[in-house]
Amino acid sequence: MTQKIFAICDTEEPYALRLMEYMLEKIRLPYALHLFTQADRLEEFVSRKKIEVLLIAESAWKLLKEEYIRQQAAQIFILREGDGQREEQDKPQGDNMHFIDKFQSPDKIVEALTETIAEVPGWIYGSVTENAAMKLIGIYSPVKRCLQTTFALTLGQILAREKKTLYINFENYSGFGQMLKRDFPMDMADLMYYYRCAKEKLSLRLTSIIQNINGLDYIPPVQSQAGVREATGSQWLELCHYISGIGQYEYIILDLDDGMDGLFDLLRCCFRIYTITRDDSFAVAKLNQYEQILKFNELDEIMDKTVRCSFPAFREVPVDLELMTHGEMAGYVKAIVKEDLYGK
Repeated sequence: MTQKIFAICDTEEPYALRLMEYMLEKIRLPYALHLFTQADRLEEFVSRKKIEVLLIAESAWKLLKEEYIRQQAAQIFILREGDGQREEQDKPQGDNMHFIDKFQSPDKIVEALTETIAEVPGWIYGSVTENAAMKLIGIYSPVKRCLQTTFALTLGQILAREKKTLYINFENYSGFGQMLKRDFPMDMADLMYYYRCAKEKLSLRLTSIIQNINGLDYIPPVQSQAGVREATGSQWLELCHYISGIGQYEYIILDLDDGMDGLFDLLRCCFRIYTITRDDSFAVAKLNQYEQILKFNELDEIMDKTVRCSFPAFREVPVDLELMTHGEMAGYVKAIVKEDLYGK
């Protein structure tokens, strides 16, 4: 079957190249991506082939034979170059015509594009191939306030320097929004919803859901566990593999919590598990009880893959989530990455 075509057209060549490179990196599209920096080349191309999606600068659109192009392109996105105050009656009309402001960050353009495409009836998304190279890393400790999330984010940001890495936080109350001083339009509950109810749209929705901090991709944690309370360990595992197939992640870091279903199911499937310990009597008692439960349930494989991490009293821990690769904690984590994960 002939592969369908996604075309970008902008006479501003450096802009067009940057946008195409960003899209190739961020969106998994089952279509051939074509770039045009001359409007007449696009016209010549559509005389021979139809286009599924056309993303075109407003100035380039004005150089084309509008009606002919509209017949040859199923969905058209015009990158507006004005101030956005153009009268509605002056805009090209039609169900397949969409408008996006050109002069904004590429992620905003891609987000607007994918949000619209995801709702187009009959859009074919293609299959997601399994990523056999992906490794799950579990971070879990029954001891609370032990720097588990600090450790997980530090590990993720260090790994992300060399490997494509995704971080997922399963805490009931992560505080991510407040720490980053931002609101998330979608979070992990939305991700699970699309996986359960509209899997064919997930490859596009994922672009809007995933955020990035200091090179590390992450999925915003849920605001309320009500949205994912019924999700089982096997469903979380399936979702991780599906996301890995879309994003081709080499590592997915799971920052796990007691309040979730299927904790042990996920730990069993991890390549490595890091459990943070402390020396006080309550911490020791909790860890002993946790290990007794593992033995009782014949989950020795979890213990075999577990690395206990004990930290000194750090003088200072970064408060800024984007600075986790600096400081004393980072030194410990870099040693773990070098020796335990990379085997150097």
